[in-house]
This record gives sequence, structure tokens and C-alpha cells, in this order.
Amino acid sequence: MLALEVALLSERGGRKYNEDACGHWHSDHHLCCVLADGAGGHGGGDIASRVAVQELIGRFSRQPTVLGDELGDLVRATNLALIDQRVPGTARADMHSTVVCLVLDFVGHQAHWAHAGDSRLYWFRNARVFERTRDHSLVQSLVDSGMLTVEQMRGHPKRSELRSALGIGADVLEVGAADGAQAVCAGDVFLLCTDGLWEYIDDDILERTLANADSPRAWLDALAAEVQRATADKTSHDNFTALVVWTSEAQAP
Repeated sequence: MLALEVALLSERGGRKYNEDACGHWHSDHHLCCVLADGAGGHGGGDIASRVAVQELIGRFSRQPTVLGDELGDLVRATNLALIDQRVPGTARADMHSTVVCLVLDFVGHQAHWAHAGDSRLYWFRNARVFERTRDHSLVQSLVDSGMLTVEQMRGHPKRSELRSALGIGADVLEVGAADGAQAVCAGDVFLLCTDGLWEYIDDDILERTLANADSPRAWLDALAAEVQRATADKTSHDNFTALVVWTSEAQAP
């Protein structure tokens, strides 16, 4: 069995609203973590992200799954629930949200995930990036086609244009999911984060700060300091939110 430590960080940055949300739920076998970055204007984004987190955690808790594709189906059901909660003429009229969900089976040492949009999951092993989700965004498409490098996507003027996110029609929603359950090793670390964080922190900084941190909270504090340093001259930088899970071998009773 794996022992888990979870830590959260969510900052408003230079915006009037914090439109990010995150949360987690656990049973005797599973930990489910969800992070979302909402959009919609006039406060609608913060409603959208809360709906995404609450709906997805609620649906998983009622129907735990050990397959990425099934988790992807829960993301699609969450999309329909968010659309159903729109109210014309209010802040809920045009709600959208990214979402990324990580599920850890800490008894069976397995992980799976699903996501829509450009909020990311990073998986670290030995303090190095082992796996990362691929954004549903215009710039990711340009990287995939060889027209941009990974480094160029962070500063690209179209970096916020998404191909997929909760709040669009079910027929065009793209959901990325793990290809089957993945084996987790004690010592692996998972990071869920919004673009307000990863836009300013490249993989080298993620790995260096992780290697130097002695706890998930210390690592989040270091990441927050990196974002604040990078945005010191920006008056309206984005919200940034992160959820970290550290794994270790559980002590025998």
C-alpha cells in the first residue's frame, strides 16, 4: 500500500476573481483529485470551476473506476452537467472550464487520469518528469505539427486559445485519458496545475525545486515564489493553482 501526502495552493494573482478550483476525495482504496480553471466573465468562471470539481468528484465517489476511458466518460458527464447549470442573462450564461482529474489506487499502486483543456497533470519519478498530459490548445497543435517548440508555446500570443474545455458541445469535446491503469512506484510525485502556473515554470525549474523540497508544502511554496518572481512586472497575471500528491511506501502496522 502507498502512503499519500496532499497539498493545495490557489492564488488570485493579478485578477479580480480567482476562477480556479481544486479538491480531492478518498475512500479506503482510491484518492480522486480534481483541478479546474474556469472562464465565463463577470464571475462566471469561478462558478464553472467549482461546478466541474464538485460534479466530477461526486460522480467518481458514486462510481469509482480503475480505467482512464471510464474516467473520461465521467468528464463527459460533468460537461453535460455544467451546460445544464447555465442560466441565460446571468454570470452562468457562458460558463466554461478546463478540468484535470487524477485517480490513485493506493492499494493496488495504480494511477489513471483524464483531462480537457490546458490544465495539466505532471507525473515525476526520481524528481524528473516521467509523464505529462498534452494540452487541448492551438499552441499544442502547433508543437505537435513541428511549427513551434515546447519552449515557444509558453509565450505565444495564442497560448490561451483552447480546442476543448467543459462547456462545449458533447460532439466536439475532446477528452484525454490515460491508456489503461499505470503502475505507480513509492516516491512518485504528481502535480495538477493550471496554466497560470505552468506558463511561468518550465520542466527544469519543476525538477530542480522538487529535488530540493522536503515536503509537498515546501515544494508548493517554492513554485509560488517562482511564479511571483516571474510575474513581478505584470499587473494582471492569471490565477495559479496547484495540487500535489507525494507517494511513499506505507509503514507496516
